[in-house]
Amino acid sequence: MIGLPRSTYYRRLAAPVAEPPIDRDASLREAIETVRRVHPAYGYRRVTHALRRAGVLVNKKRVQRVMRTLLAPPLPRRRSWVIAEPDAITGSWYPNLRAGFLPTGPDQLWVADLTYLRIGADAAFLAVMLDVWSRKVVGYALGPVLDARLPLAALDAALDARRPPPGCVHHSDRGSQYASRRYRERLAEAGLLGSMSRPGNPYDNAHVESFMKTVKHEEIFLRPYRTMAELMTQLPIYLETVYNGTRLHSALGYLPPDEFEQQHHLTTRGGQTAAA
Repeated sequence: MIGLPRSTYYRRLAAPVAEPPIDRDASLREAIETVRRVHPAYGYRRVTHALRRAGVLVNKKRVQRVMRTLLAPPLPRRRSWVIAEPDAITGSWYPNLRAGFLPTGPDQLWVADLTYLRIGADAAFLAVMLDVWSRKVVGYALGPVLDARLPLAALDAALDARRPPPGCVHHSDRGSQYASRRYRERLAEAGLLGSMSRPGNPYDNAHVESFMKTVKHEEIFLRPYRTMAELMTQLPIYLETVYNGTRLHSALGYLPPDEFEQQHHLTTRGGQTAAA
């Protein structure tokens, strides 16, 4: 009556029900979320390398697409707290030995800095020492007071852990803590060569400045510490286990500092870090 062939009618009647599309990115999304639970600030490049180290063969473009469309947006950046450094005593500054110095092995160039951490309504301070060759935190100290004792504690921790040879360059900014008589005497006792940035030039100490940003954006801002005791307990775990032990560094061929040093047959002497 309607001009439709009998075979067409029955073919349409028996047509299979369309199945829901297969989510081909489900397993990849789960793997990415596993990585980001430990390293929530990782971008797609570091996530890709972390997945490959775990045995997941994937292209970085696919990781970027999945992270952009299926995951939460990147973590927002927060404004940094700027702490003005008091002027050091005139004539107590070291020359800048950092310029053009490219270390070829461990304990040739250390960089030091300290920063302010906001803990609830209170203040805390972190002093660190990095080995530029491996990007490893070789010493650090935490405390509620900012004076020369804090960077001295970080320096002593680094000296105990590494026992650097005489001539290792110690570079810092021109803060009064690093220009103090006690600190300069300790450098001389250990055989370290003092070096300081040019006035008002953070680029001379870029490695440790970048480290401070990483600590704040990957740990401090994500884990709102409420007490000094909580900070003293948890931040060392990040510095020693996460930053030194598992965090991938692009400058090291996407290896953690500990693994980079092990691959270059470095035997670490003594302890690794200490808190004041």
